[in-house]
Amino acid sequence: MTPGLPLWGRRSVSPTRRSARRPLARRRVPRAAALALLMVSATACSADTLDEWSRGGMPVGVTKQADTVQSLWNGSWIAALATGVVVWGLILWSVAFHRKKKHSKEELPPQVRYNLPIEILYTVVPIIMVGVFFFFTARDQDYVNVVSGTPDVKVKVEGFQWSWRFTSEYNGKTAQVVGTPVADYTQGPQLVLPMGKKVEFDLNSPDVIHSFWVPAFLFKRDVIPGVTNKFEIDTLNKPGVYAGRCAELCGVDHSRMLFSVKLVTPAEYDQYIASQAGAQ
Repeated sequence: MTPGLPLWGRRSVSPTRRSARRPLARRRVPRAAALALLMVSATACSADTLDEWSRGGMPVGVTKQADTVQSLWNGSWIAALATGVVVWGLILWSVAFHRKKKHSKEELPPQVRYNLPIEILYTVVPIIMVGVFFFFTARDQDYVNVVSGTPDVKVKVEGFQWSWRFTSEYNGKTAQVVGTPVADYTQGPQLVLPMGKKVEFDLNSPDVIHSFWVPAFLFKRDVIPGVTNKFEIDTLNKPGVYAGRCAELCGVDHSRMLFSVKLVTPAEYDQYIASQAGAQ
């Protein structure tokens, strides 16, 4: 009985209560683990899901540069997961083998604050990891930012509040598309590009900062007033229509600043550019 408390305020503690909780927890943990495994297995059955996992949730790339970005992304995740496994393993190992024992004395575990080899290890290893990340990032960034100056197609991109103007030059012919704010990218201006060609983009804006983003390029670049930003892509043989949007908050109708990019065969592109040039 607890001294100093009235009878109605005293609580008896059953000596079997703790022992009754432990078997219950032991039963629940395996069931929860089995349920988690079942859910993971169920979400990884289709080829589409496996493909999404292999891309790390990134969209399908339609340029050679996108393949480079995807490889860098995958490598970064692999390194991060490997580091996570090591850290989680050390945490679990400490929990399992260095927890406080029953009836143990109130003592600190062995301290390693002055262990020189360990301190060198956790200083040198992160430096090496950062150096490796820096090397591959700098290498791939240099490749993605290359502008040859001899593209097959040159596209002048003008972002304005709140749509886009695309002016394409190909074989001495020019085609222009001007859009208006829309609720769906399929209704916005469409930039048509040929597959298997080198395309240069020159971006500028007459009003505020915008950002030209095509998720399938795995790349975006700011469109800045008074500055002409450039980048170049090599399109792959993946025909289709791909969404594009402004990725920089630029005003009231920013969310409606949508467009699409359509990849077609070179023959179809010849017909398109000739029809657009003739209509002007």
